[in-house]
Amino acid sequence: MDKQRSLRVGVLFGGRSGEHEVSLASARNVMEALSRAGHTVVPIGITPQGHWLAQGDPLALLTGAEQPVHNGAHQPTQPLLNGATAEAQTKVSSSWALLPQANQEAPLPTIDVIFPVLHGTYGEDGTVQGLLEMANLPYVGCGVLASAVAMDKVVAKQLFAQAGLRQPRYSVVMRRRWQAAPEQVSDQLETTLGYPLFVKPANLGSSVGISKVHDRSELPAALELACRYDRKLIAEAAIPHAREIEVSVLGNDDPIVSIPGEIVPAHEFYDYAAKYLTDASKLLIPAPICSELVAEVQTMALRAFQTVACSGLARVDFLLDNDSGTLYLNEINTMPGFTRHSMYPKLWEASGISYPELVDRLLQLALEQYEDRLQNCTARE
Repeated sequence: MDKQRSLRVGVLFGGRSGEHEVSLASARNVMEALSRAGHTVVPIGITPQGHWLAQGDPLALLTGAEQPVHNGAHQPTQPLLNGATAEAQTKVSSSWALLPQANQEAPLPTIDVIFPVLHGTYGEDGTVQGLLEMANLPYVGCGVLASAVAMDKVVAKQLFAQAGLRQPRYSVVMRRRWQAAPEQVSDQLETTLGYPLFVKPANLGSSVGISKVHDRSELPAALELACRYDRKLIAEAAIPHAREIEVSVLGNDDPIVSIPGEIVPAHEFYDYAAKYLTDASKLLIPAPICSELVAEVQTMALRAFQTVACSGLARVDFLLDNDSGTLYLNEINTMPGFTRHSMYPKLWEASGISYPELVDRLLQLALEQYEDRLQNCTARE
């Protein structure tokens, strides 16, 4: 991609996930960075109910602002459904109608690439990626397979284990199993993992639905909370005196890895509030670890990225046992946050890649992947 070329970038944000608000915060920063990099932004919002918005200022509508506020970041898009009011469009617009190839009556001007700033389910899990591939649109980030696998912590852990990547001990609990036999499930977790332990929904991020359990009395509430978000739950043994180390990965076939950073959470662990609702958590960049550990983190991150067939970008999270120095792979995130608190862009900035250059590279990688997919024969000859 010619770096001087200005692209029309459709930015998808919001969505049906429990991480809806995080997506809005990320999208605002991404759109401002795209604009600073000289690209034209076409904002496309998705409500928590799944309705797609591309009229007026979708970000202002989803954040509840009384008046659209652009701050020079982007201009409001034109209505996509002929004669439809904003209220009607909110109710009836579908994802297909908003895709330029599908909407023949009132097409958007050509969109060169989609930037899906969607976190969690219905956005980071392969669903939107599949939609965009069916519509034959280039998009930023991992493909259908990597997105789906990385979102499902259980499947990802199984693949990481096959690749020989060290992880905390864990156990899988199905929602129906917990509801049918809570005492048996509690006994099993106590026996296999002990306390303290973490309980998480298998398919979610941003620490939504995660609890740290110190004894049996806290276990039912933790499992019930996780059950609100997924049918499959995962319980993990807590690493003693754990330090949270993260790195960013960028690239397709030849990815590069940033310097590591460390998170010192404001709370007992890096929960949703510590991530997004307070400035008290500390981001230490670079992480204060020895050069041997830096190399181990970067090597493991690259292997994790390639194990689940990632492309474009990912953030890889680790837990470091501060007593033994043992490093554990925690998880991989295929569309990490881009908020002002987020590690992914901060780590690249500290590694020598500015925010506008980062989004430029992500667009380039998206177009590169798209051109590669076009070489595939999709019809019988």
